[in-house]
Amino acid sequence: MCMGLPMCITERRNTPAGHAWAHGRGESRLVNTALVGDCAPGEWVLVFLDSAQERLSPERAAEIDATLDLVAAAMQGHELTNTAAAFVLPSAMDAAQLAALTGQTP
Repeated sequence: MCMGLPMCITERRNTPAGHAWAHGRGESRLVNTALVGDCAPGEWVLVFLDSAQERLSPERAAEIDATLDLVAAAMQGHELTNTAAAFVLPSAMDAAQLAALTGQTP
């Protein structure tokens, strides 16, 4: 499974062209910015396999980070109580919500 990581650009790089240093989730990486264009320090991007695929607002980056924290906690066997996720899993949806999600009529 490939997951995108929200990362903040910390430094532009001239060599190699189309790259920048980014930091997120406790690590720094040299990321390819060819798909999103030149990025300035402080901008947020979604990184897959060391390649920035999408520009993010700081709010969206925080949402993705919080979701990844929930996934990490669940994978470590922590019981997830009192979580205020910004989404509802399909298993918790009623028939009308599932129909809307899949583009069908209830």
